[in-house]
Amino acid sequence: MQYETITYDLTDGLAVITLNRPDKMNALTRQMRAEIAFAMKEAGNQARAVVLTGAGRAFCSGQDLGDSADAANADLERTLRDEYTPMIQAITDCPVPTVAAVNGAAAGAGANLALAADVVIASESAYFLQAFTRIGLMPDAGGTWFMPRQIGMAKAMGAALFAEKIPARKAEAWGLIWEVVADADFEGHWKARAEYLAKGPTVAFHGVKRALRASQGATLEEQLATEAHLQGKCGNTRDFQEGVVSFLQKRQASFEGR
Repeated sequence: MQYETITYDLTDGLAVITLNRPDKMNALTRQMRAEIAFAMKEAGNQARAVVLTGAGRAFCSGQDLGDSADAANADLERTLRDEYTPMIQAITDCPVPTVAAVNGAAAGAGANLALAADVVIASESAYFLQAFTRIGLMPDAGGTWFMPRQIGMAKAMGAALFAEKIPARKAEAWGLIWEVVADADFEGHWKARAEYLAKGPTVAFHGVKRALRASQGATLEEQLATEAHLQGKCGNTRDFQEGVVSFLQKRQASFEGR
């Protein structure tokens, strides 16, 4: 696919997907949603880690209300089912680690686009905003699923009802995101984090993702069985052998992702 609303770069096992409508604060259009979904699937097949970030001063300001394909009288149920759901699921189903590098405003569906990633790293000036009720809607794009699990029902309910900005530092303190980095250090930091993942034990990372997500609806007995099954797969990898040898030799492991 030739991308028009995003850019896609694959270098040394790291795929970087950049929302590229800076003049519109990377607001989501029908085309952008399709391109993000396609790029995430492509990255899952090609890369060992994926970063989703934004060009310019925003990560993503949510739905582009001026998009002709999404007029005020649009069928929102259809739009969510046919366009947003595939985009969010392409992120959550990605077999390799995903990082949202939130460089600025993450509002509405843009906030939940970020929360769909495995790890969220934000610049200090960034913020998260469940803006939906400001225009008579409720959170979507997975927001009602992600938020209660990450910050609890009380904070999730307040964030959704009051539609107030959550500064990056507060989001970190609440447990909504992984970490906040000073603006001046932001790009170098998320790149280093992502490169670490791209050079890591890919099968083990996939096991981490599957096991942690499965735990949210599993009993202890079920989770122990899941751990045993996935750990068995990890134990059969070349990376596990390398990890043990490098530990005994007191050197840095060199993982191949297999």
